[in-house]
Amino acid sequence: MKKLIVLLMLLSFNAFAVPVDINTANAKEIAASLKGIGQKKAEAIVKYRKQHGAFTSLADLKKVKGIGDKTLAKNKQNIKLTSQSAAKLKSKSKSTNKPKSTSKPKSTSKTKSKLTSKSKSNNKPK
Repeated sequence: MKKLIVLLMLLSFNAFAVPVDINTANAKEIAASLKGIGQKKAEAIVKYRKQHGAFTSLADLKKVKGIGDKTLAKNKQNIKLTSQSAAKLKSKSKSTNKPKSTSKPKSTSKTKSKLTSKSKSNNKPK
């Protein structure tokens, strides 16, 4: 009975894994989402990505030490890939998510007085 409970706990650990974008996720997110990938391998994935750029295919992941065909086969449903430019845009939108001002520039009192004096001088009879 104990073995069954332990087995069920192990199987359910990653049963609810959410797909992870390996081009934008941090090591903790990768380790939590992928089967057979612990913190060390997840850190290796992030390190490789920083050194070589975004992953463009699942096969690129095999270039990371400790990741092979079996690991990819177990996780291909849970791995998402974004392009490098999309990943940059996503990170920029997080940091610059400020609303733009739509108000018109305010005129100063000097500008108003110049306008009024010009209009008065134009209306004088000659």
